Amino acid sequence: MWWGVAAALLANVLYSCGFVLEKRALAALPEVTVRRPARLLRLVLGSPLWIGGSLALAAGFAAQLVVYRTLPIAAAQGIFVSGLVLLVLLSSRLLGEETSGRERRALGAVLLALLMVVLSLREGGAGADTVGREAPYPLILLVCVPSLAAGVWLYGSAERTARRRHRPPTTGVAYGVAVGLLYGVSSLAVKGVSGRLTGDGLGDAVLGLLGSPYPYLLLFTGVFGLVMSQAALQRCRASLVVPVCTTVTCLFTAVLGTPVFGEELPDEPLRLALRVAGTVLAVAVLLAMPKHDAAPRPPTDTAEKELTRP
Repeated sequence: MWWGVAAALLANVLYSCGFVLEKRALAALPEVTVRRPARLLRLVLGSPLWIGGSLALAAGFAAQLVVYRTLPIAAAQGIFVSGLVLLVLLSSRLLGEETSGRERRALGAVLLALLMVVLSLREGGAGADTVGREAPYPLILLVCVPSLAAGVWLYGSAERTARRRHRPPTTGVAYGVAVGLLYGVSSLAVKGVSGRLTGDGLGDAVLGLLGSPYPYLLLFTGVFGLVMSQAALQRCRASLVVPVCTTVTCLFTAVLGTPVFGEELPDEPLRLALRVAGTVLAVAVLLAMPKHDAAPRPPTDTAEKELTRP
């Protein structure tokens, strides 16, 4: 089980580095939009820095497969949320993005949530955590298809709002929620794939996967998530878009994935309280995020004189 904790922390590092590299690459590219996906892909695939970021994200995906084979879904999500701390630190150092006092307090809550989740884990013996492997396909589709539709609709709504005149500067919370829903579905699909990777042979495993909805859900979320996330990262701060996306993904996966894959919460009151409290803190992180960035300050008289001086 502790291998799973290590793999989750490694995935956090890889995902944070990947998002920051992609954000830095996007800052040097012309504006991208979901309305021109072919142009978006052509631009990003021509950037070595962006490719490096995408490779880091792919490695994080591989680490996530290990996590879901060794940890319960709810526990894994609590650890994944801890990646927000590293992401914000990297964004501040490498991207020059400033964080508000409210956002820093939210990061403190994330660290506390991580500690609670880790303390709620138990390996072996009575009351040990169980890791689900299978889920009914109709139930997976019932959960995932409406969520994908909601994510695409919400992103489109955010795009329409962003094109309006005289609107407050957006932080990208709506973008983060929309992409988070897609990545939540992707996370359930990864969980399903991890359960299909058995020791019965490569051929049987591939056939089993092709007969399940998981590779097709991954294909949809991979294509749409890529296009949507790149446009959002270019327009908004990575230090806010990615934390919101991560929080929504983790909550979606924990709340819906636990019953879908037949996993149970701890029986002991203390361990149950720790795990539930960690999830509640993750919700508080999302609610604490400001919805708009501060408007640019008007130039002072001194600055105006400097600008107008011949």
